Amino acid sequence: MPSEKDGVMIILSSPSGAGKTTLVKKLSENDNFEISISHTTRQPRPNENQNQDYFFVNELEFKRLINNEEFLEYAKVFDNLYGTTRTPVIDKLNKGKNILFDIDWQGADQIKNKKLDYKLITFFILPPSKEVLFERLTKRHKNERLIAEERMKQFERDVLHWINYDYVVINNDLDECYSKIINLIDAVINNGSKDYDLEYIRNHIEKLTS
Repeated sequence: MPSEKDGVMIILSSPSGAGKTTLVKKLSENDNFEISISHTTRQPRPNENQNQDYFFVNELEFKRLINNEEFLEYAKVFDNLYGTTRTPVIDKLNKGKNILFDIDWQGADQIKNKKLDYKLITFFILPPSKEVLFERLTKRHKNERLIAEERMKQFERDVLHWINYDYVVINNDLDECYSKIINLIDAVINNGSKDYDLEYIRNHIEKLTS
């Protein structure tokens, strides 16, 4: 049975290009924070390593894991499958590790609906503006403007899911965004006071979606 000594589950989601993966890596540098490594059917990017950034598998292996009900969550994102296997996550939580999830809103919904007995904190990361997001996506997908444009269309849909998260944080400056997240995690775990302005977030989302 889960106890007070157990770790906490921390989900970071965001539209593509808003910076969640960089933030998750930065958070994992803290003691007792560990990234949950997802399985994926997509091809590795040049800077990614097998078993470190992802478990890169083919579709057949991914479907075998689905059939064996080994996933805590899984989703199809941009024609590729992503999923988190249950056993390593539960084992680490039971050992008191705080587990970081770099997953989209579909996966976040599935984990919430599992109603596990561990504390769960969810964050939705947003860019400061659509212009900045497009610039980041264009840098990431050099010579592939169509991919950046497709990600922007998806952004219009993804941003609407902010309402299902505990906290929304704007990634204008990476260090500031990181500090905000760390302070909120600390406040939730230790029942401290939270510096969080929901009205400011609502106004920002209005600007992004107008």
